[in-house]
Amino acid sequence: MSQELISQQEKEIIVKNNLDFTLFSWSKQSGLNPINVQHGKGVYIYDCDGKRYLDFSSQLMNVNIGHGHPAVSKAVSKQMEEVSYVYPGMITKARGELGKKLAAITPGSLTKTFFTLGGADAIENAIKIARIYSGRFKIISFYQSFHGASYGAFSAGGDPRRHPVDNQAAPNFVHVENPYCYRCPWNSETLGVCSDICSAHVERVIKYENPGSVAAILFEGESGTSGCIKYPSGYWQKIKAIAEKYGILIIADEVMSGFGRTGKMFGIEHHGVEPDILCMAKGLTSGYIPLGGIVVSEKIATYFDDKPLPLGLTYSAHPVACAAANAVIDTYIKEDLVGNAARMGKYLEERVEEMKKRHVSIGDFRNTGLLGCIELVKNRDTKEPMAPWNAKPGEMEIMNQVAARIRELGMFTFVRWNWIFIAPPLCITREQIDEGLQIISDAIAKADAYCY
Repeated sequence: MSQELISQQEKEIIVKNNLDFTLFSWSKQSGLNPINVQHGKGVYIYDCDGKRYLDFSSQLMNVNIGHGHPAVSKAVSKQMEEVSYVYPGMITKARGELGKKLAAITPGSLTKTFFTLGGADAIENAIKIARIYSGRFKIISFYQSFHGASYGAFSAGGDPRRHPVDNQAAPNFVHVENPYCYRCPWNSETLGVCSDICSAHVERVIKYENPGSVAAILFEGESGTSGCIKYPSGYWQKIKAIAEKYGILIIADEVMSGFGRTGKMFGIEHHGVEPDILCMAKGLTSGYIPLGGIVVSEKIATYFDDKPLPLGLTYSAHPVACAAANAVIDTYIKEDLVGNAARMGKYLEERVEEMKKRHVSIGDFRNTGLLGCIELVKNRDTKEPMAPWNAKPGEMEIMNQVAARIRELGMFTFVRWNWIFIAPPLCITREQIDEGLQIISDAIAKADAYCY
């Protein structure tokens, strides 16, 4: 990929082609001003004017090994020289190697993988398998969650982006309150009480819904774009005990929290709980090529020994994508990126604690490894958010100023409602964290002015 600056005419053509002939996610299509990316390397991306942006959210929290890693391009090129595609009923070396690696690094008795194209269809197929295996149909998930934008995944999540299509929502998804201890729905005074009350709420809802009708509980290994809502100690274990009590499966959505993002290979490993089904994507290939998957326990895999598996995708187990994933997993291990995420996460937490002393608008910082967000408030005592949940455009004035300043200073990261996300590539250094936090500190100063 050339790193030479391109002409003004070429830049204008690139922008025009994108804006005139493509649609952009989650946005009104007029007035867009996207970054015109030319290349990326490590933790940085560069636009066509040569401006450098520190990628402090790994794009969509998926470029875990950083941009432009040569091992992946080499593996992809080699695989394409051998065979670029075969139908999913055939065997390739890359597919088998990847399945074996995933069986080795996933928790507990998760043994076999069905490969999808990304995270949303991993969720869709996990739900199908849970319903087929259990003979039940209801799925329990959080209100403050996002599991993808396909039909079933959208309905499974509680993210308000689903509201425009709610009248066509898929049936049999039941939502429960998150253990959002900073804003506990029951005003718990301690994390332990929040854990007890919120888990008891889940069991109560299951009883209301008829436990014999509930196929699975679908939670993220660690919360992501819904605000990095931290599970209080013991919560996941309480949920697992409830599931076992009623014969309910656990589906762990590790699409965002998997592959080292949280300082462990998978987020649920922080809680000592083994899921029955684990969904993955994003960090599986570090976003270099689309790929997702669901890994199932041995008991579920065995169930289909003598029964047809009613799942299928044209590009399932795509050999080029599998080759990319093999190279990415090798990179996690060779470069100790999971360990670095844990170490840099601790350093990040120390630095944000120092920032809290300078910025009265920082109400809370929730982080696990390198998956975190800063929550901005107008008042620390009342916890009035700088922008409310599902804020309307007119309620985003302050946060829009913060976001604009972040971009102006050369950073790409997500600012959503009153949250600033911090989820850089796992190869980040202390110096680069300092660089990023300095930019965020400068931007947050704009929000401080609105505190009372």
